[in-house]
Amino acid sequence: MLRALRRRWDAYKYRFVPWLALNLRRKRRTLRYVPESSQDKIISDEDVFETLLKVFKALFINDFTRHAHILALLPEIKCKYLELLTVEQKRSKVNSCNHQSQHVFSPEEVLLNTLGFAISRDRSSLVSAGTGVFVTKGTVYRKHEPIFFQSLGNPFIFRCIDGVLIDGNDKGLSRSVYRSCSRRDQLGPFQMSDESWLTAALQNPLAVGQYVNNCSHEKAANVCYQEFDVPGYFPVELKQYLPNIVYSHDIESHPRCVVLVALRDIKQGEELFSNYYTVVG
Repeated sequence: MLRALRRRWDAYKYRFVPWLALNLRRKRRTLRYVPESSQDKIISDEDVFETLLKVFKALFINDFTRHAHILALLPEIKCKYLELLTVEQKRSKVNSCNHQSQHVFSPEEVLLNTLGFAISRDRSSLVSAGTGVFVTKGTVYRKHEPIFFQSLGNPFIFRCIDGVLIDGNDKGLSRSVYRSCSRRDQLGPFQMSDESWLTAALQNPLAVGQYVNNCSHEKAANVCYQEFDVPGYFPVELKQYLPNIVYSHDIESHPRCVVLVALRDIKQGEELFSNYYTVVG
């Protein structure tokens, strides 16, 4: 029983201000300091946007035939994707003997071919940490919205600097809330968010951020959290890869994502570690 309580405390202690206050001095080397919340950026929002666009377009083209019903409603952009598909097919034919049909890669292979790396969930190298890894997903709650019941027994809630909460739990009540909000916002055949991160078959291979473990003196942080609001002009056909949905049905709210940015070169086989809290000066 004591062991179970200890595990529960280890999962929740980062939410309590008294615990943080007592441990700031002792864990100074594992903290991330920023001068003010507006400067909490390692890379620009434009770079985040372009990277997401690059990956999502590659995922869209990789399984092009599945999106015929969407493109039928977007004739103005269909030609653009056909051109991109033609270029991709020509590139694939150079590297493959199969000229008969488009080869469909797994999402992990698409990520590797597009950005040069792939990620996955696996058992953490930390004895008591369970699963470990990389990037953002979840239901986004504004500061005034109810999240008490969703937070019970849930170690996957991320609190942004401005008080916005992202629930990255793929089980229980959190799972049901996310599915409900996702289907609520669907516009005909256009999905406004990704539901596959709730399953073992990820459509967006980046959507595993809630499993990244906290750094320690033994395991230094090699990635850092950075908040990103998805702009309103984000392509509608690519929103199906966004693993976040806004809890309130508010047309002026944009999904909040939390991306993980590398702090240094990361070698193949390394586990990802970040800081669970940031100190704003």
